[in-house]
Parts: sequence; structure tokens; C-alpha cells
Amino acid sequence: MAKGILGRKVGMTQIFSTDGHAVPVTVVEAGPCMIVQKKTVATDGYEAIQLGFAEKKERLVNKPMKGHFGKASVKPCKFLHELRVESGDTFNLGQEIKADIFSEGEYVDVTGTSKGKGFAGVIKRWNFTRAPMAHGSMYHRRPGSLCATDPARVFKGRRLPGRMGGQQTTIQGLQVVKVDSERNLLLIKGAIPGANGAFVVVKTTVKRAKQ
Repeated sequence: MAKGILGRKVGMTQIFSTDGHAVPVTVVEAGPCMIVQKKTVATDGYEAIQLGFAEKKERLVNKPMKGHFGKASVKPCKFLHELRVESGDTFNLGQEIKADIFSEGEYVDVTGTSKGKGFAGVIKRWNFTRAPMAHGSMYHRRPGSLCATDPARVFKGRRLPGRMGGQQTTIQGLQVVKVDSERNLLLIKGAIPGANGAFVVVKTTVKRAKQ
């Protein structure tokens, strides 16, 4: 059954494997998370649970959300995210989920918001090749023809300069190298999206059937 947890990216470091090789890892503070809501086929048309992570001051929560958290008898949370499950009957409102739901060697998909890079040109944003840099060119880093002379409009999906980063991104097939259940830490091999301190979602990978 697919499983998942919410967390916060702490940063990157390296650890050494048993054979002495340095392994680059990202440290994720995974949980503890609380089950804030359950959705069922009868009431919502699908099976899912809503997880909450990181406590939030009650004075910063409006009345509707206070009632939402009150139904589950949990403290207000900063980060809420919904996870699809096969059956919600195996979960209870207010149940705590910790990092030990994952084990070393498992593969996971990590979703987060990528770092914002600001306004960028087509070379940085889309890896365009620059034009000749000779003095007579006068067309060095520009996007080139828009290929829309006949309809006199820009086609949808055209890659142009614009805001780069700051989008939801998922990295698939990352391996869990170590699980620290006492401190609720996951050490995941490789880099994950987002800046240090950003919220992330860690779920069982969808493309690796054999783990």
C-alpha cells in the first residue's frame, strides 16, 4: 500500500557507507504528522487522508479552521496535504504518523516547491543555444523567431523569457539511506526540490515496482 508523510527540508550533507564511499544525502524532518481528516467513497467519492505537520499558533487560525482541527482533536498545523489511500478504515482521526513508516533501502518520490530564480532569459530558463557572438551578429541571447507570421499571434506553449522556478516539482526514485526514528529524520540520497526549511511531501515511489 502506498504510504506518505509530510516534512521539512533541513539541508544536505554526506554520510559514509559500510564500504567507505561518501553518499550525498538530504536530511528531511519527517513528521510527526497528525491525521486531520478522512475522506471516503461514501462521502467524497474517493479514499484519502489529510495530514497536518508543524504546529501553528492558535491566534493565527481562523474560526473555520479551528473547527476543522477541533473535529480531529489535534492542534492547528501550518502544512496540510491530502494523500490518497486504498482504505481509510485503517486510519483514525488524530493518529500520529512518524518517520519510521519508511525503512532503509526504500525508494520514494519527493514533492516540493523549487527555488525561485526570478526573471530569466531563454538560455538560462530553457537551455537555448546562443547565436554567434561576432560583432556583426547583434542577436546573441535573444529567443529567435516565434514562427507565427501567418496567424499573427504567439502560439501557446512557446518557450520565452519569464519567471523561473517557484513551481511544484517532484523528484522520483530517490533512495532512503537512513531512518532516525528518535529524531524523526529521513536521510534521502541525492537532492530534493526547495530551499532549506521548505515543506515537502515524501511518498512511496510510483515507478519502481521492485524495491
